Amino acid sequence: MITYKRIFQISMPIMVGSAVQNLITLTDTIFLGRVGKVELGAIGLVGVFYLLITSIGYSFTKAGQIMIARRIGADQEKEIGPQVHAMGIFAFLLALLMFFLLAFGSRTFFGWFVTDPDIYEACIAYLDYRCYGVFFSYLGVAFVAMYTGLARTTVIIYNAVVMGVANTILNYGLIFGHFGLPEMGISGAALASTLAEVLAFGVFIIYVLLDKKCHDYQLFKWPELDIELIKAQLRLSGPIVLQSIASVGSWFVFFALIEQLGQKELAVSNIIRAAYMIYMIPAWGFSSGINTIVSQLIGQEQSSSVMTAIYKTAILCFVVTMLVTSSVVIAPDYILRIGTDDPVLIREASKLVWVLVTLITLYSFSTIYFNGLVGTGATKQSLLIQVSSVLLYMLYAYIVVGVFRASLEWAWMTETVYWIACLAASAWYLRSQKWVKIKI
Repeated sequence: MITYKRIFQISMPIMVGSAVQNLITLTDTIFLGRVGKVELGAIGLVGVFYLLITSIGYSFTKAGQIMIARRIGADQEKEIGPQVHAMGIFAFLLALLMFFLLAFGSRTFFGWFVTDPDIYEACIAYLDYRCYGVFFSYLGVAFVAMYTGLARTTVIIYNAVVMGVANTILNYGLIFGHFGLPEMGISGAALASTLAEVLAFGVFIIYVLLDKKCHDYQLFKWPELDIELIKAQLRLSGPIVLQSIASVGSWFVFFALIEQLGQKELAVSNIIRAAYMIYMIPAWGFSSGINTIVSQLIGQEQSSSVMTAIYKTAILCFVVTMLVTSSVVIAPDYILRIGTDDPVLIREASKLVWVLVTLITLYSFSTIYFNGLVGTGATKQSLLIQVSSVLLYMLYAYIVVGVFRASLEWAWMTETVYWIACLAASAWYLRSQKWVKIKI
C-alpha cells in the first residue's frame, strides 16, 4: 500500500524542481519590478506566453513519464530506453518547430493581443533572446519525465540548484549591468534564463552518463526512429498537450484582458501571478508524483489502491500547501513586495490576498484528482474535462472583465469557477471506475 512517506519521497524533489522553474519567472519579476512598470507588466504577459510554449513540451513528455512508470511497475526495465529515445527525438523536433514560431511569429501574435506599444516592444525584446531556450527546456523535461517515471527524482534537485543559482546571478548581472556585463533590461532577463537552462541541461547529461542503471534501461543503445512508439506516445500525450494549451492559453487571454484595463492593473496582476505560482509549487510536485504513483500501481495490477493513493496525496498536498500559503496571510505586504517596491501597487495587490488563498486551496485538491485521472491513461476524458472547465472560465472572465470591466478581485475569482468544475468532474470520473479497462 502506498504510504504518505512514499508519496512525499517521490514528490519532494519534483517540488524543488518546480520551485526553481518558478524561480526563473520570479527572479525576472523581482528584478524587472525595479526597472519599471512597463517591464513588470510585460514580463507578466510574456512570461505566461512562454509558459504556454514550455508547457507544450512538458505535456508531451508526460506521456513518456506515464508509460515509463507503467513499464517499471510491470518490471520491464529494458523497455525504458526505447521510450526515452522516442520521447527525446520528438521533443527535439517539436522544439525546432517552436523556435521558428517564436523567432518569426511573435510580432504578429502579440500584435493581436497587446494594445500598449511600450509593453508590446518589451515583450518582443524578451522573446528575441528567450526563443533559444526552448531546445534545452524541451530536452530537459524529457529527462525530468524519465526520472519521475522511474520514481528516482533526486537528480531534479541537482538540476534545480544549478538552474536557480545561475539564473539569479545572471539576471542581476545582465538586467542591471553588474559584474562587467552589459545592462540589457528585459532582454537581459531573457538571456539569463536561457543560459541558466543550458547549464541545467548539462547537469542532466553528466548525471545520465554517470548513472549505471541507465545501462539496464538500454538507454545507451543507438536510438532508432521507432515511429510506432512515437505514435503511441502521441496518442497518449495529444490530449495532455491540448489540455495545457487550453489551460495556459486561457490564462494568457485573461492577462490580455487585464492589459486592456491599464498598466497598473496588469502590474498588480503580475505581482499576484508571481505569488500564485510560488504557492502552487507543492501541488505541482504532488500532482506530478501522483501521475507516477497511479501508473505504477496499475502496472503492478493494484488498481484497487488507486483511489486511496489519490486521496492520501490530496490530503498531504493540502496540508503542505496551506503551511506554505500561511505566509501571505501573516505578512502580505512583505510577500507581495517580491514584485515591486511601489507602495501603491503593493496596496492594490494586498486586496487580493484572500482571493489568492481561496484559489490555492481549491487548486491543491483539484490538481491531484485531475492528475490522478491522467495517470490512469484516461487522457481523452481528462481533455474533455479540461476544455469544459476552460470554456466556463473564459465565459466568466469575458463577462466580468471584458464586458463589465469589474475590479481585479472579481476578475481573479474566475479561477474558482475553473478549479471547482475540474475537481467535480475528475472526482466523478475516477469514482466511476471506467478508467480500469484503459491500456497504454
